[in-house]
Amino acid sequence: MRDDVVEASSTVGHPPDAVWQIIGSPELYPRFLPAISWCEVTEAAVRGRGPRCLVRLAPNRETLVEGTIHAVVYRPGEHVVWCGLPDERNWVSFELRALAGGATEIVLRLMLPSLPPEHYDLLSRSAVRGMLKELTERIALQLSGEAAEPPEYDRATALRTANTLVRAGVLKSGRPDKVAKQLSSLSQWGATIAGGYLAATARGADDIAVHDERNSRTFRDIDERSNQLAHALAKLEVEPGRRVALMCRNHAAMVEAFVGCSKLGVDVVLLNTGLSASAVEDVLAEHRPAAVLADDEFAQTIAGVQGDFPRVSTWDDAEQGYRTVDELIQDAPVSRPKPAKRPGQIVVLTSGTTGTPKGARRPTPKGLSTAASILARIPLRARDKIAVAAPLFHSWGLAALQVGMSVRAELSLIRRFDAEQTLRMIAEHRCDALFAVPIMLQRIHELPERVRSRYDLSSLRIVASSGSAMSGAFVTSFMDTFGDILYNFYGSTEVSWASIADPVDLRAAPTTAGRCPPGTRISILDDERRPVPPGDEGQIFVGNDMLFDGYTNGSSVPRAKDMMATGDVGYQDAAGRLFVTGRADEMIVSGGENVFPRPVEEALVALPGVYEAAVVGVPDEEFGQRLAAYVVLRRGARMHAEDVRHYIHQKLARFAVPRDVYFVPELPRNATGKILKRMLNDDLWPLPQA
Repeated sequence: MRDDVVEASSTVGHPPDAVWQIIGSPELYPRFLPAISWCEVTEAAVRGRGPRCLVRLAPNRETLVEGTIHAVVYRPGEHVVWCGLPDERNWVSFELRALAGGATEIVLRLMLPSLPPEHYDLLSRSAVRGMLKELTERIALQLSGEAAEPPEYDRATALRTANTLVRAGVLKSGRPDKVAKQLSSLSQWGATIAGGYLAATARGADDIAVHDERNSRTFRDIDERSNQLAHALAKLEVEPGRRVALMCRNHAAMVEAFVGCSKLGVDVVLLNTGLSASAVEDVLAEHRPAAVLADDEFAQTIAGVQGDFPRVSTWDDAEQGYRTVDELIQDAPVSRPKPAKRPGQIVVLTSGTTGTPKGARRPTPKGLSTAASILARIPLRARDKIAVAAPLFHSWGLAALQVGMSVRAELSLIRRFDAEQTLRMIAEHRCDALFAVPIMLQRIHELPERVRSRYDLSSLRIVASSGSAMSGAFVTSFMDTFGDILYNFYGSTEVSWASIADPVDLRAAPTTAGRCPPGTRISILDDERRPVPPGDEGQIFVGNDMLFDGYTNGSSVPRAKDMMATGDVGYQDAAGRLFVTGRADEMIVSGGENVFPRPVEEALVALPGVYEAAVVGVPDEEFGQRLAAYVVLRRGARMHAEDVRHYIHQKLARFAVPRDVYFVPELPRNATGKILKRMLNDDLWPLPQA
């Protein structure tokens, strides 16, 4: 046990009142102290009493200490003393002393007798002096409005890529003829969908590649059927360089269509299955496909679109459907086409949460290094069994397909998501991983324990999520229920990926978007495209080898040198973790203050009785804009608007309190579960309750 007080001091060239803006704001500590990963104010400071906080210390990836602290001394501009609860023998003191010339001496004292012996090195005098020195430097840069020197980013060297691929089992010794065929396929076809599946076929043609609720397909099956499909489409005058539109749910025929179009060298336009008939018509009119392949349930939608392009059924379940893929390829040769001069591209539609979806041209991956970047953070292995619930037309479902083909995975495709059916599939097929969007994980988590316990999920070691934000409360609860197997992937259709949070990151800081994988870098920039000071928020820009090639309508997104904007605003903490505050176009100015909805949403879903919430900006005659909250209550919960406003006022600044509170039965979502905020101001929504 350590009972001695450790003390260190440092000087910053700014007055105490300015330094107090950070020292007196515990919620900012993770942005300035790498050892503090999370600090949530649970009770705000009031006259005569300091705040109370939940704090997590994560000085390294092996150590995580969580506890409650409160300020027993809280003299603004002068002194704060934090004590642990219930053991007040643990305490940390920051004292600010005014110096000549407007400078401040920061005196740090701490005593942590309850710290386990294995962590004593964290409290050595040299370690404490180093911690205070880094804190002082970051405070000085922040108050001076200067950016820190950018850290050296994690480069994807050839050696590192090879090590990752060997560890995942993508590259390993085998029969020389099979290895040669695998490498030859990648050399001829590149890292396209066709190249990936042909390489997998070369290593294990009779291995199961895909199964859905009707069919199982080996890699050989997919190779031969996609060859036939490519020949059949060519007979329909679908030529290399043209476009084929797919409107399909997850099933084997969609994978075959991906591979066949890739072999033919045509671009694939992925239609969101949740699009309205008018939206489908607009997208097809813009992209002018040479053929449309669609499930029968969308036949009527496709039938209403002008054009003489051929229509093919990919999932036969209607009497009046179009001719099926099986009928189309029945007499087609199984010989493999020659690689096209120009690889076909994949066009993914943006989510359309704030407007009309746009077609984004995805680049062809730069060899196996692209897969290695993801495998370095999400530990998939060769021949893993992956349940894919995320739609294949969505960037995350497409990522599952592309990474899956790299590790020669057996994909279990979930055509229509159902929470219990998904668990049944995982249990029956002994799946190692699940790729899903957050709303799916929420539905799985909501299943009663008696239902979840029916299924043996012991094989599941990875749950990979992307597509929208997850609340910190949900992240922690999900891992408490299913284990530390959750991975949060942050990216966009335009930049592919930016960061990945693994279970260690999410335990340390549940709302984090994680850290960059090798070969990716992030910059937080202001409106003039300059790096922001430490701890500040700004626009998130990403640089990697998979930035998109622009929208099909000729437009693009803002760039800064070789980096591209995600459209989000966020910050990085002192340990380098990324946090996304919200969409840049969602920021409002209320009474002169910049306000983002996401922190309010995060606070609302932590309120007992609240199931989910969305917050948007609305016009206000007095303040310019104000926040309006749309709240879905849990079954049996009762709440008034004033309860919500009072709760947020205790958690956040005054200007973040929503003036309007609507209690609604559900929130409008698209097919991938993203909330459609543009619909929240519709006149059909109820009036706010008093």
